[in-house]
Amino acid sequence: MHKALLLTLALLCSAGGIAWLALAMEVHWQQARGTAAGPGRRTAIGLRALGGVALAVSFGVCLLADHATMAVLVWVMSLGASALLVALTLAWRPSWLSGLVAWADRG
Repeated sequence: MHKALLLTLALLCSAGGIAWLALAMEVHWQQARGTAAGPGRRTAIGLRALGGVALAVSFGVCLLADHATMAVLVWVMSLGASALLVALTLAWRPSWLSGLVAWADRG
């Protein structure tokens, strides 16, 4: 059970990281927020930093769940699944991602 919780946490961190990296882009920000303006420069940098940290945490959690060779494989697979999940969300329901940037202003 412990391993399943760790892998679930890793997948959530991976999906959040990919989503934050996507939302740092102007077009995806506009889709999610429903505005004509993109994120401000500081907001975009903050989103990129959050995305990178979330992906690093995801990798660390994968390492806690399995030995290194399996952890790398699981992490890469979670990146692919997360990217697909975020891409499909942006295509069909981009407003669902707006909660990840509710704290952000345009500054």
